[in-house]
Amino acid sequence: MLSACKLSSRQWLSGLSAYFRRSPGACYHTKHSVYGYKLPTQTQENNELGSSSEDPILIQNQIENSNLLRLVTAYRRHGHRKAALDPLGRLKPQECAELDPVYYGLGEAQYTAHNLYGILHSGSESATTEEVLQFLEQTYCGNSAVEFEHLPSLEERNWFAKRWEESQFEEISKDKKIALANLMLKCQAFDHFLHTKFSTVKRYGGEGAESMMGFFQEIFERSAEYNIQDVIICMPHRGRLNLLTCMLKFPPVQMFQKMKGISEFPPGVKGSGDVLSHLTSSVDLDYGEKKIHVTMIPNPSHLEANNPVAVGKARGRQQTLKDGDYSDDPAAVMGDKVLCLQVHGDASFSAQGVVAETFVIANTPHFTVGGSVHLIVNNQLGFTTPSERGRSSLYCSDLAKMNDCPVIHVNGDYPEEVIRATQLAMEYRQKFRKDIVIDLICYRKWGHNELDDPSFTQPLMYEIIKNRASVPDLYATNIVEAGLCSKEELDSAVASWNKELIDEMTNIDTHIPKAYHLEKHWSGYVQAPASLTTWDTGVPTDLLKYIGAKSVAVQDDVAVHNTLSKHHIGKRVQQIEDGSNLDWATTEALAVGSLLLQGYNVRFCGQDVGRGTFSHRHMMLVDQSHDGIFIPLNHMTEHQTGFLEVCNSALTELAALGFEYGISIENPTSLVIWEAQFGDFFNGAQVIIDTYIASGETKWLLQSGLVMLLPHGMDGAGPEHSSCRIERFLLQCDSKEDGFDGDDVNWQIVNPTTPAQYFHLLRRQMVRNFRKPLIVASPKMILRLPAATSSLLDLAPGKTFCPVLGDNEIDGSAVKRVVFCSGKHYYALHKQRETVGAKDTALIRLECLCPFPAESLRQELNKYKSATEFIWSQEEHQNSGAWSFVAPRFEKVVGCKLAYVGRGPLAAPAVGIGQVHQREVLDILERTFAKNK
Repeated sequence: MLSACKLSSRQWLSGLSAYFRRSPGACYHTKHSVYGYKLPTQTQENNELGSSSEDPILIQNQIENSNLLRLVTAYRRHGHRKAALDPLGRLKPQECAELDPVYYGLGEAQYTAHNLYGILHSGSESATTEEVLQFLEQTYCGNSAVEFEHLPSLEERNWFAKRWEESQFEEISKDKKIALANLMLKCQAFDHFLHTKFSTVKRYGGEGAESMMGFFQEIFERSAEYNIQDVIICMPHRGRLNLLTCMLKFPPVQMFQKMKGISEFPPGVKGSGDVLSHLTSSVDLDYGEKKIHVTMIPNPSHLEANNPVAVGKARGRQQTLKDGDYSDDPAAVMGDKVLCLQVHGDASFSAQGVVAETFVIANTPHFTVGGSVHLIVNNQLGFTTPSERGRSSLYCSDLAKMNDCPVIHVNGDYPEEVIRATQLAMEYRQKFRKDIVIDLICYRKWGHNELDDPSFTQPLMYEIIKNRASVPDLYATNIVEAGLCSKEELDSAVASWNKELIDEMTNIDTHIPKAYHLEKHWSGYVQAPASLTTWDTGVPTDLLKYIGAKSVAVQDDVAVHNTLSKHHIGKRVQQIEDGSNLDWATTEALAVGSLLLQGYNVRFCGQDVGRGTFSHRHMMLVDQSHDGIFIPLNHMTEHQTGFLEVCNSALTELAALGFEYGISIENPTSLVIWEAQFGDFFNGAQVIIDTYIASGETKWLLQSGLVMLLPHGMDGAGPEHSSCRIERFLLQCDSKEDGFDGDDVNWQIVNPTTPAQYFHLLRRQMVRNFRKPLIVASPKMILRLPAATSSLLDLAPGKTFCPVLGDNEIDGSAVKRVVFCSGKHYYALHKQRETVGAKDTALIRLECLCPFPAESLRQELNKYKSATEFIWSQEEHQNSGAWSFVAPRFEKVVGCKLAYVGRGPLAAPAVGIGQVHQREVLDILERTFAKNK
């Protein structure tokens, strides 16, 4: 290459500025900064130009170098549009006017030598325009391409350009190439084996995308190199079985059993199981002297719903390992020990909103995991929907750019390019601790599954696929022709793998699968018993007084809002001193504080949970002088080991709830609470509720102690903000309609009416030796209702949560009417009873709906031998609330047929007209106590 004149940055910018001043139309975008460096002002020009500005040769060199920089920047920004990324050759590289050197004054007549210092990392200090173009075409328009110019940070852009350009000269070792070939051939052989032995099974194989195995191989090796201890993976069905068996040590015989319809669980383990393509693994992998633990989390068929769950589990694992934010080492960075790896499909990545929601929280406090590495297995196709109908953007990965993520596109026919892309992705993640995306553009050998005929809807695409060699075969041929190994060596490895699979087949009838759900940090826990267990959740009153005082103790240098000083801190101090009139926020703080002192961690998450939607909680106090946050419960004792994390989340339900569920299945010693801003806001997270929280244990044996607080109550707020749709949760529970429930229901659903009940519920979540999700129809209006308070004695040892609260204010022998109810409606009924003087009416509260408290209800009914009327009164509409759930159970299990009093059926959860709402309230109360109904 020719050697060009070397200039200092100062000389170069000065000369360039002079040229702009003299010939403002001669260069493209003259008013912009040059790759992040602002041009000197005219005053600076006059002071800096000197005699060199009069040298026409020097000026010409400066002009050409500036235009060359713009050409290089254009390739960095637009080169991907011209790249050959489609292995099927259907998507042709685009002509891109921005990449024409003439556009920058670098025509054919100007094949001049250029100084490349600070412009291009081509391995040479100088080059001609033609040589520069060749390098740019090879680097940015080949079989892989990058998008990073949208990154807001100059440091990131410069780093990415440098590393991408340097990587063109980095060779992959011979051993790595051979290992890659063997791994892909193994992946392919597994698919062929299943196609032969299980031809009617939907396996969602990896054929056409086998180069993804190189991605996983490199991720695991690099993780070990970076001393990462745990890799948490979420992955859809495509190629999942291949990864499990070929790399994650999943026993092939266990997979074959599943294909034969045999349970994946050992005898004695309760569970309904899940489909073949949702199997999981948790395994140690050895890389030399280093070891990493890889966990593939379960996935539902609702694609991408597993994204926030995986990130949440990664965050939970980081707390377990004291990684990053949880470390005592001030130099620790989030993600030092745990990596989250998210694998996606192209159609779902573009279209599923949970992907965007998960990106939104990726870099926020309390949710970041130090960056996830994303792989899109891009089939260029949804089920039958082509990409041009499945999204409005150029690439399926474009969504990632909203979160300032770099994207690497790779043609799946070039496995070594996949390796190089993965190496760069891991380097970027380790350096900047941000998400990065690899878009692996491949194809799907068969239809959506192996039993589908894709030629119905994609005839031309599948004609190409049918007539091409596979990716593993192509790569194997290349390395054999390169003399790296012999065909016989590769064939021998495949034959050995096939023999292993055949041997595994012979064990189908004798193999006993193993379950790992109660190992490691879940050791000592059990599956919930079939009987109900009572747990003493009380706490000594002296300790409660200490916690109560500490929950509002503020350091002298924290400026508390005047209103909070009087109405929050002052009121709580008075409640604790009196030992009575404890409200919901106080007992909540006492429950949390007592768990923290026992060594449990507590995580409170949701929109505005720090102060509470109804400004009642104030677990975190904001310093009025500088917006700093102080959490009193984290400063109760000098040697406190439990940690309270108060997480005001982004305005998302789906990703936030999925994230919290992920944390809850990771660590049983953390009380994880997610609060909806209003009860009905959970519907934005319905996918997580349906596919994970409601059924995660029976499908995958994953226990979760997640608490969902859903503010509920018909108080005239209108169709939204009234009901938490408790009927939906009751519909999804596995309570026995004609039998007695034990603790082994899929989740617990409660509608507590006193702060003490709430206190015991929170503590019970942790003190038990099993975990169950807890759905709480939590209060709004009664948060501050004087009648809805408790005393310290209600929280003392020997006390516990009561699933049914009887009526202690009335003579049981005089009762003619028994009214059953649940939730805040009790207080309206109680007031109405006093108003009308109905001394013959008992009010019984169902605090727990699931498990259904049949035995407790029987005991209460035995007190009222003279009763002739039995009513279920609710404030919700007839097709809402608990009525349809409790009515058959009262009749079949309790032996009591109930009359219904409540609102009639309605399409909406509540009316939106205030006067109608008030008439409904009055009507329910009057009919409940009417003499003749």
